[in-house]
Amino acid sequence: MPEPILQVRGLSVAYQSDRGPVLAVNSVELDVGPGEFLAIVGESGCGKSTLLFAIGQLLTPPAGVISGSVIFKGRDMVSLNDSELRAVRWSELSVVMQSAMNALNPVKSVAAQMADVCRAHTSMSKEEIRQRSAEVLRLVSIDPVHLDSYPHQLSGGMRQRAMIAMALLFTPDLVIMDEPTSALDVVAQRSLMMQIKELQRRLHFAVIFVTHDMSLVTHFSDRLMVMYAGQVVELGDTQQLFDRPLHPYSQGLFEAFPSVRGERRHLVGIPGSPPDLTEAFSGCGFAPRCPSAMPQCPSVAPELTDVRGRFVRCLLYTPGGGDGGGLGGGVGEHGPRHALGYAVIGRNKLRGGAAAR
Repeated sequence: MPEPILQVRGLSVAYQSDRGPVLAVNSVELDVGPGEFLAIVGESGCGKSTLLFAIGQLLTPPAGVISGSVIFKGRDMVSLNDSELRAVRWSELSVVMQSAMNALNPVKSVAAQMADVCRAHTSMSKEEIRQRSAEVLRLVSIDPVHLDSYPHQLSGGMRQRAMIAMALLFTPDLVIMDEPTSALDVVAQRSLMMQIKELQRRLHFAVIFVTHDMSLVTHFSDRLMVMYAGQVVELGDTQQLFDRPLHPYSQGLFEAFPSVRGERRHLVGIPGSPPDLTEAFSGCGFAPRCPSAMPQCPSVAPELTDVRGRFVRCLLYTPGGGDGGGLGGGVGEHGPRHALGYAVIGRNKLRGGAAAR
């Protein structure tokens, strides 16, 4: 396997509040390989966007990294100063924000905003900036005539593609995308996803893609990470996770949206609410909502465990954490019916390949 370009180790982020620190990201560990597409899903407030901002070192008070490291191409992003971060951003790592209408400056044309980025990071001439801006617009299937357009003159899909074009101005190695399809209809969503995947194939950059819609990333991501209450609860190959989710929370997410194929089935929501992160809790944060909860779940914190290449944070898969046998009985419809191999995760076992999909 190629060496990962991003290694996140023990990353924790807290927001300061009147009630004390609120732990929004709790000891997250993950690797991203060159050209890989990693999707991150979970309910609102689970820490997805905070994690992305911590990776890109875009957090502002009252949020801050309290522990851990973000090693990007051999450098710890957490330890870099502002000048060093400016040299990395856009040229090697770029971010596509959630709402293009809010991220783009409404009183500047697309060309002016791209020129601002180019002048901040290069010594390109005015003509070179214009040529490069036209090139990246063509990459995302926008006619360069729209360089002189303002954000309100573009459709929602065009604004998002313009944001992606700006992110690709210097052909970075990693592009972080925070719900770029959330404001689009389903047709525009799929069109944008296909555009992103084609650009990734041609330019070979890695993608970390945050979304609420698990079905959106089925055919586009190589690996899928499920977050809950600031922690990674499941991480593995996308197709394997879709075919057979292991964590009860992952199963609940899949059962909450309809499939376009197969028999019609009743959709089931996840009862209850996520834990209040302003109050410390012991054990598993999903235990009050879990249909497979055991007596020890509210008091024993599960570790991230390797189950045949899939990483799961659940006592049902932790050695000795179930009913005395390490892996308990079935976990709902998709759960294990027989013993699986398992091992507590090591720091060198988070890597995944960029499978062609």
